[in-house]
Amino acid sequence: MRRSRLATLAAAVAVCAGAGGFLALAPDAQAATTSRIPAHVFAPYFEAYAGGSMSSLAQQSGDKFLTMAFVQTPSVGSCTAYWNGNTGQPISSSTYGADITAIRNSGGDVIPSFGGYAADNGGTELADSCSSVSSIAGQFENMITTYDVTRIDLDVEDNSLNRTDGIDRRNKAIKQVEDWAAASGRLIQFSYTLPTTTGGLAQSGLAVLQNAVSNGARIDVVNMMTFDYYDGAAHNMATDTQTSANGLINQLRALYPSKTTTQLWGTVGITEMIGIDDFGAAETFSLANATTVTNWAKAQGIASLSFWALQRDNGGCPGGSAADNCSGVAQSTWQFSHTMQTFTSGGSSTTPPTTPPTTTPTTKPPTTPPTTPPTTQPGTTAWAPYTAYTVGQIVTYNGKLYQCRQSHTSLPGWEPPNVLALWLPL
Repeated sequence: MRRSRLATLAAAVAVCAGAGGFLALAPDAQAATTSRIPAHVFAPYFEAYAGGSMSSLAQQSGDKFLTMAFVQTPSVGSCTAYWNGNTGQPISSSTYGADITAIRNSGGDVIPSFGGYAADNGGTELADSCSSVSSIAGQFENMITTYDVTRIDLDVEDNSLNRTDGIDRRNKAIKQVEDWAAASGRLIQFSYTLPTTTGGLAQSGLAVLQNAVSNGARIDVVNMMTFDYYDGAAHNMATDTQTSANGLINQLRALYPSKTTTQLWGTVGITEMIGIDDFGAAETFSLANATTVTNWAKAQGIASLSFWALQRDNGGCPGGSAADNCSGVAQSTWQFSHTMQTFTSGGSSTTPPTTPPTTTPTTKPPTTPPTTPPTTQPGTTAWAPYTAYTVGQIVTYNGKLYQCRQSHTSLPGWEPPNVLALWLPL
């Protein structure tokens, strides 16, 4: 995500800004095995480098879920990540721990974001800076275990799009973390935030995903930055969002040919820059655009909706240029938030959920047993769709044992290895 060079300079000298107090984050009794993030979530970016209380801003705006920008290394060559690249803000419960606890107590959560324009431009994005895949993976794992988060965002733009070494290391590290999480009984999702054109990802962004596929790294959300086109053309930003997303679907279909169109839409993320973007007034995302995009996002069943950034959601500089503390258009405070946060309760997807269903399927389970009983281990049953399972129940699937984590009624596509939120491998 692009932040102004003025903000980048200010962040470099802000030693303690943005820390969420020194109250330790209370760890859960066990690691998260279901996603803390809804299947369809509105999570605008919080400018961590700008200071202020994250939990207070969440409460004031009504935004329950936030994306935290950004995590990076303090210098080129470092393998240690800090909030804002500031060594005074380590990945520790003493940094933002109290804020995250308060947000969770209010029914929300956070998505930490690594990278961002300043880091990608200056070489301090973690995978660009660090040459060790295992060390990169270790920093991701530290973020996961410190705050018990279930999704990490990776903002890759500018120079990082041309760093083939960093791209490859990052995706290898993602794969390593995903394997570690599966072995540990944890759930973790990764999203890529990438710049786009009005017709889909540019080739440089698409190459990031192609490398992820070649490395076996699962990417759960592809989040498009539908702004800063810098093409000098006239723009209806809501229309451009839709055409860009349609282009992405065609690109994803080639990358993931086994997924249905509905499943592909369930991996799409959209991030707007509210008001005037970095290019200028010709690329203005209006309040009317926000309504259009939110309704469209609900209908399409995309995974995530966001904007840059929470601290800009006010009308403090109408008619101005892009700024970090106001949108540049006439609006009431939090007006974009109040329009777009309804997305979290909207949309639908047929992809396997990361949280167990609360309703039974409309299709009745078969009333007659199979003519050929499955071969199972003594004391177990074979997993089957349309079956009610209870906590602790053990099933077999493809010759492997799984124990039910949470009571649910199974559906096609919810096979145990696909929904580790519901099944613990034994």
